[in-house]
Amino acid sequence: MPVISAPYDFNQGDLFIDLESICGHLLYLKCEAFNFAGSIKLKAAKRMVESAERDGILGPDSVLVESSSGNLGVALGMIAASKGYRFLCVTDSRCNLSTRLLMEALGNEVHIVADQDSNGGFLGTRIEYVRALCASDDRYVWLSQYTNEGNWWAHYCTTGPEIARQFPELDVLFVGAGTTGTLMGCARYFRQWHRPVRIVAVDSVGSVAFGGEPGRRMIPGLGMSMRPPLLDESCVDEVIRVEERDTIRMCRRMARRGFLFGGSTGTVVSAATDWLARHDTRAVTAVAIAPDLGERYLDTVYQTNWLQDLYGDQVLDAADTAQADT
Repeated sequence: MPVISAPYDFNQGDLFIDLESICGHLLYLKCEAFNFAGSIKLKAAKRMVESAERDGILGPDSVLVESSSGNLGVALGMIAASKGYRFLCVTDSRCNLSTRLLMEALGNEVHIVADQDSNGGFLGTRIEYVRALCASDDRYVWLSQYTNEGNWWAHYCTTGPEIARQFPELDVLFVGAGTTGTLMGCARYFRQWHRPVRIVAVDSVGSVAFGGEPGRRMIPGLGMSMRPPLLDESCVDEVIRVEERDTIRMCRRMARRGFLFGGSTGTVVSAATDWLARHDTRAVTAVAIAPDLGERYLDTVYQTNWLQDLYGDQVLDAADTAQADT
């Protein structure tokens, strides 16, 4: 049993779930939520903070500030609380209420922007607010998950090797795309692997990360309203875009089997299931990455009234309707 003194020193990295009974195809899901921040974002947050400390960017009077839809904010807030820094998370109305309350419970400040940017998202507005803060007071330190090389490097050093150790014959890897830190770190790691690995990026319909028309996105986690600065498309073999309705259905399908995952995981597993159904996978080893669990989505993805208000009655299948929450 490990004994730790700081919450960021524990992170379970070798738990995988066999989803064949749920998806109908052999698919292994790497679970990244078993740490005190509750998500994969702990890896990038830890790397970025430690790099800033080594470079002398962070000092005793520094105030960490970051734009986040939720999970990175929680991870940075937890680390800041442990190390004695102040932290301000700049987010928007799509951030789950439980996530905002969690950051505040850690002693962090949360600022919610209300105005959308030119692509119909909130990212541009959030970044403008962060830049204005940093210009107003040099105590603010913005690590910028969107441009910070530590974001992808963290996954090159941890997530990629963790998958490789468990699955040395890996054929295809499904990774959700937000800032693309996880995607780029894993893709670059497996580009140097002893066998070819097909890297499939999973994005949300309405995201412009890989081009295309912007559209409404209500589930936080994946997708961007701008092209991710960290993205190198030459490292990606294929991109699959998933409708939010399919995200919701997959989340609830897994929940009916006892696995409560977040929206990003539902998106990635939906894409992987579709890909596996379209290919001959009898000898294929496939892995998908689950960034977080589902407790922070109880008032959204798992709340029937919220879903029906946004997506209509048909968003739920017959089994969901029979078990509808009120």
